[in-house]
Amino acid sequence: MHAIPLIFFLFAMEGFVLMFYQTESKAQVWRALVVFENRSEMLLFVGRSSEQVRANIEPAFNDLLDDEEKLKAQSISLQRWHGAPDAGRWMHQTNLTMPSKTLLAKAA
Repeated sequence: MHAIPLIFFLFAMEGFVLMFYQTESKAQVWRALVVFENRSEMLLFVGRSSEQVRANIEPAFNDLLDDEEKLKAQSISLQRWHGAPDAGRWMHQTNLTMPSKTLLAKAA
């Protein structure tokens, strides 16, 4: 879905017009983090939708993590940006399915 740009004219003072150009009401940014045994985290993928992030988890997991990191991975957290682009925070939405450790052993 594409955002429709909106333009708001607030008021004119001494020949100046203040204008805000808004492309969407809020940022729609999603990310996936892998959480390791020691509770450290690593960014796997950032996307515009949860579907896009979910579709790219397995390739990102296999491309970015080495064999040792794959074995130490405990969970994958799906998070959504909440708030203004410059003043928000990441909110946990759900844990995603981990790639099978059986498949990891076959790949090695």
